[in-house]
Order: sequence, then C-alpha cells, then structure tokens
Amino acid sequence: MTVEDRGIPSDPPAPSRRGILRALLALPATALVWGEMPGAVGSAAAAAPSKGYATRYTIVPFLNSDDGVVNVYQSDDATDFRLLKATAYTPPSNRIRDASVFKHTNGYYYLTYTTHTWQDVSTTIGFARSSDRVNWTFLYDHTVPLTNLSRAWAPEWFVDSDGSVNVIVSCSATDNEWIFTPYLLKATNTGLTSWSAPVALSGIGANHIDTYIVKIGSTYHAFTKNETAKYIEYATATSLTGPYTISRTGDWAGWGSYREGPSVVRLDNGGWRIFFDGYGDGTYYFSDSYDTFATWTAPKALAGISGTARHFTVVKETVSGGVSLSTGVSRSFQSVNYPTRYWQEQSSLLNLPVVSSAASSAEKAASAFTVVAGLADAGGYSFRDAAGNYLRHYDYRARFDADDGTPTFAKDATYVARTGTAAGSVRFESYNYPGYYLRHYNYQLRVDPTDGTDQFRQDSSFNPVTAWA
Repeated sequence: MTVEDRGIPSDPPAPSRRGILRALLALPATALVWGEMPGAVGSAAAAAPSKGYATRYTIVPFLNSDDGVVNVYQSDDATDFRLLKATAYTPPSNRIRDASVFKHTNGYYYLTYTTHTWQDVSTTIGFARSSDRVNWTFLYDHTVPLTNLSRAWAPEWFVDSDGSVNVIVSCSATDNEWIFTPYLLKATNTGLTSWSAPVALSGIGANHIDTYIVKIGSTYHAFTKNETAKYIEYATATSLTGPYTISRTGDWAGWGSYREGPSVVRLDNGGWRIFFDGYGDGTYYFSDSYDTFATWTAPKALAGISGTARHFTVVKETVSGGVSLSTGVSRSFQSVNYPTRYWQEQSSLLNLPVVSSAASSAEKAASAFTVVAGLADAGGYSFRDAAGNYLRHYDYRARFDADDGTPTFAKDATYVARTGTAAGSVRFESYNYPGYYLRHYNYQLRVDPTDGTDQFRQDSSFNPVTAWA
C-alpha cells in the first residue's frame, strides 16, 4: 500500500499594504496558529440547506503575489475554497486590491476595490460587474469627492435591510495620509453608477480602516481595524452612519494583533464566521461566534488559500444542484480516485479494500449500507450496517457501533453531504466536527480536517452506487 504525500508548501509571508508605511512599526515575529480541538466549538454543527440544494460561498481576493489581478474561489462549507477561475479579472489600468463582492437584485455580481498600491495617491475606487462570477467587465473608477483626499482604500459593500446599496470606504487626507476614517457612500440609482456625497461614520473615528458592517435586527455591527493598536475592534449603532460605540478593543476576541480586512458571514448552522488577513504572519484566518459576537472560537488558518489570497469579502447563496441521497435504501460507496475500492466493514472498522464481482457473499454484504436520515439532524445522513450498527467516528477513526442513545453518539454518527469532485459523487462532512470530512488514508476511513488540496477532496469523494448485496 502507498500513502499519498499530504505535504504542501507554504508561501512566504508578505508585508501588509500598510505594514511598510512610515507610521508602522516593524512587523512582529511569526505568531502561532492556534489549533482548535474538534468539539471545542460550542454549539457548532455542520448544516446544509434542503436536499437537492447547496450553499455556495464565493470570494474574489487579490493575490499575495500580484495586486493586479483577482482569482475567484467557491466553497460549500465556508472552509474549503476551491479555485473557480485564476486571473479572473484584471482592470484596464492601475491595480486591484481589497476587492469586495456582492450580488445585486438585478442578478449581477459587483466588485469594488482599491485602485492603487500603498505608495501612490489613490482618490478613486474601482467597479466591475459579472453575470456568472467568472467573467468580469470593468465598469468605471469613481472619484471619492472629499476635499484634500489622499487615499481611498478598502471599499466594502453593505446592503441595508431597506435594500439600499452602500459602500464603506476608508479615506485619508493630504495633511496626514496614513490616518484613515470610514465614510459611507450610498448608491443613488439601481445601476450603481451614481453615489451620494461621503458621510463619515460617527463614533468610529479616525485611524480606523477596513470597516465591515452587518445588521442584525435593528442593530448595526461594525468590525474595524484600529491602525495604531493593530487589532480588529467591534462597535455597534442603531443607525448606519452612527453614532457607533466601540465596546471591544485590544485582543478581545483572541484573534491576535496585526489583523485586518475583516469579513463576516452567517453560516448555515446559525453561527457567524469572520475571515481576516493575518498580514503579520502571512496567514489568512477564520473564527466563529455562536452568541452574537460575544465570544469567538480560536482562529484557524484557512486551508488551501492562506498565504495566497488577500483581503476579500464573501457572497453566500443557496443554489440548486446539491446532494440528495434517498434514505431507506442500501448503497455501496465507491472511491472516486480508487474506483476498484469500496467502503467495507472489517472487524467493526470501515476500510477501503478492492471489491469485485468475484468477492464472497460475506465481503459483498460487508460493503453494503443502509442510508438513513441523520440521527442528530434529519438534514444529514447516517449509515447502518446489516447488524443495525451505525457508522460513527471515534478518535477520528470510522467504525460501526450500536447506538447507545446518547446525543454524542447521534452527532458522531451524522454526516452532512457535500458535492464531491466527480459528477454524482459525495463528500461527507462530520456533523459535530465542521470542516472534518470522512476520507480514506492508507485505505482506512477516518475524519480529518480539510487541507484545501485537490488530493484531499478526491480522497474524501465517493460515488453512491447500487449495493453489492
């Protein structure tokens, strides 16, 4: 047997666009990436939309190696982002940094972005449009109408509950070009070609940049980087323009310092996920909250694109084409990248041996499983063997045990179906360890955290086929 090499090289960290500004101190030493033990995530659980549908998260980041282009990535779990298109958009002139994306009610996707590098005076923000998230068309550069404007950076979309479309942009004046203040621009037509005069967000104040806002009920929640302290701070207001009250400062969420570019999105399980650029150590992070931003899980590196992608926001959509497995039906599960191999129970453990028509009746029976509604969540799936035992993970190993009736067992035995790498194939995400997938390694099945590689995706993709027995 051979064990595939799982090692992937990491890109060297690059300085922030502001890390080399005259007002900044030297970058800190490389920080630790704190690993979060599965299960230490509060009420976290993987969740999916209705059967036959899928959640789709899209990001359009500029590249650590090139601030003249953006790539497009998508994910169905907000953790494992796959490259959809490289070099998807290059503006006709200038640069593209800090790209923010959203989907408008007219069906188009829009980008807004910083148009110049940190060295240059930058009084415009750029706009581009796409009908499919892949092919982008330049629209225009908008000059932000502020007196003595030096730099307009990091524009972020915000769509209010009344449907109004806004951009929050960080601006500095010529008398102090490195002190930024967040301003609001409101679209004055549906084509997003005309904008109101900029209005400063009251209460956040000067020396804050990369302000990202979400609204829950009647409250506006702002995440903004304090450029002096290098921490992402948190503020709230009852009006979009403020006044905001900054209530969380310093390392209040445990994310560490030298963090920027926050983007916050609601997950299917009801929690909130923040993504941010850890420019001090060249790592892109995410962290989750399940109590409306009071506490957060330990930050984790975003597998696959950390060190490559820089400063992005997220579009979340529900789309057709998701996995829909029939329950109450016996199935066998064929490996996508080792198609002669199938799931098979061996001494209560789930392995991946070769199974063929020449196999014994006992081997065929051990390679067939009844698909049932998830024990912990009917939106997921559980798998039962001929003896009535259920597939669960224990110490990360996939095995079959009798249901002991506990909530822990039910969660261990529930998996959320995600689309696999081949047409019709499925990946099974652990219900209680979100981001961990059932995969084969050395022809044994276990749950492991995604590493963002195509190899891992293939190892965790299986074809549901007619049962051997």
